[in-house]
Amino acid sequence: MVSMDKIVALCKRRGFIFPSSEIYGGITGFWDYGPMGVELKNNLKSEWWKSMVYQRDDVVGMDAAIVMNPRVWEVSGHVTGFVDPLIECKNCHNRYRADKVKDSTCPNCGQKGKFTEPKKFNLLTEILLGVTEPKQLAYLRGEITQGVFVNFQNVISSSRVKIPFGIAQIGKAFRNEITPGNFTYRSREFEQMELEFFIKPDEKEAEKTFEYWKEQRINWYKSLGIKSENLQFRKHAADEKAHYARSAYDIEYNAPFGWSEFEGIHHRGDWDLGRHKLMYKDPTSQEEYTPWVIETSGGVDRATLFFLLDAYQEDGKRIFLKLHPKLSPFKAAVFPLVSNKSELVDKARKVYNMLKGDFFTVWDERGNIGKRYFAQDEIGTPFCVTIDYTTIENNSDTVTVRNRDTTKQERVSIDKLNKYISEKLKV
Repeated sequence: MVSMDKIVALCKRRGFIFPSSEIYGGITGFWDYGPMGVELKNNLKSEWWKSMVYQRDDVVGMDAAIVMNPRVWEVSGHVTGFVDPLIECKNCHNRYRADKVKDSTCPNCGQKGKFTEPKKFNLLTEILLGVTEPKQLAYLRGEITQGVFVNFQNVISSSRVKIPFGIAQIGKAFRNEITPGNFTYRSREFEQMELEFFIKPDEKEAEKTFEYWKEQRINWYKSLGIKSENLQFRKHAADEKAHYARSAYDIEYNAPFGWSEFEGIHHRGDWDLGRHKLMYKDPTSQEEYTPWVIETSGGVDRATLFFLLDAYQEDGKRIFLKLHPKLSPFKAAVFPLVSNKSELVDKARKVYNMLKGDFFTVWDERGNIGKRYFAQDEIGTPFCVTIDYTTIENNSDTVTVRNRDTTKQERVSIDKLNKYISEKLKV
């Protein structure tokens, strides 16, 4: 298993993830995504949206505001129920979540049994709105879910959906985490990808839908390359379920810091729509009821981190990211074998311009060809296309295509190159 130190170093070195505002010492729990990281993250979100919205007839999408009327959070129960137990070490005065401290030992100073009694700590991040006093108290959303629920009637009245159906959303959320840590795993600003699936209030239907989405979600991660042995379900005990959940399962990843949750499947029942006093009227039977909700809630940042961890490989002197091609930041890299031969460079430029019309492609003519291959391996580029002397001799119009995972090369005609890469990306 790769160490977190290696992943953190790779992310900084190759432009995946940087500490936020690093030149001023950074700020705990906030991270910036560099040129490679933003592409990986966007590809992940794009694949999620395709599978959850574009490829289904029973799901629509939306994008709600980050800041809502504070009454939303009062009615939903987050102002009183969205809490963590906070304890403080009497010796060093560091604060921790009570459920994250093992054997009553302070992670900072090592003192045992020197903690205050747990106090409830609300995770919502408060903000003040307005230009004059008194300013209006509001909150940065602690979850993106409520934006869907308060727009339930708007979606019903503006589209052709009818129960059972889902509303999908991707967006930022904020939590006043007591102890951010494990790189991007526990952050104060993060992104979620969620589906709220509405059904009739029926226990058998709820159980069937819950099991369906459990399997759909874990299989989606497997289909994009995460190893099956690194994934598992964990059922929430009665005393750890969120205030809105009737039942809950986590999808966990076997990270270097232990099995860790990065997506939850929750049976929210009628908690949210009931609290917001929202009903559904069946257009055929005219029956009116408060729907139940089965939710899938995944962390974009956590999933991105786990895809990086799972893809990391070392092969002798070579480090490479065995990312699924659909997730790789670049789909192809184009090189002239050497940069001081105008015939090779000109031909390579034509190939590069041809490919970048269909795929996100990178050009590189720096240093020797071996170093260029290794640099692309480290960012997960699945295919390196080299224009060499054979390409221009006798107008052969063939190039070598190197496979990231095997390092094997094969010659491909330039006129078939787009199709070749396109077929490989479909796997």
